[in-house]
Amino acid sequence: MIRISNNGGYNMQISSRFTIAVHILICVDLFGKREPATSESLSGSIGAHPVVIRRILGQLRRAGLITVARGREGGAHIAKELTDITLADIFRAVESISGQSLFSFHENPNPACPVGSHIHDVLDHRLADIQHAMEKEMEETTLADVIKEARKRANT
Repeated sequence: MIRISNNGGYNMQISSRFTIAVHILICVDLFGKREPATSESLSGSIGAHPVVIRRILGQLRRAGLITVARGREGGAHIAKELTDITLADIFRAVESISGQSLFSFHENPNPACPVGSHIHDVLDHRLADIQHAMEKEMEETTLADVIKEARKRANT
């Protein structure tokens, strides 16, 4: 989790599941042919506990993005063409906001306050537009796009 402190002093947390899931899929593609992509081997690259990796692997498997096999030839394998998996697919597989707003709103703005009574009118449509733009960009970016850049930077 990434902690972001605002001026009010409290912390809000943004999940790292999505970036871990993308990292997993890149590793599976780049290294999976040489050695089994297991939660233990993936955790070394990602720097997260194997239990966290297993949980995310399970989410990716349930979404149909990977298969997971046991044994000598086991490990994770990407289940679709890289061009058929978008960042939005990965995000939806591991984050639990599907059909909801990406942005949480504080629960009790004061209706007697001139700001509190209109804060939803001021922000709701803007936040919806921001979320829509993010989702559109994620739909247009494929795992193939990301892996192509990762290969170039890793010289593989």
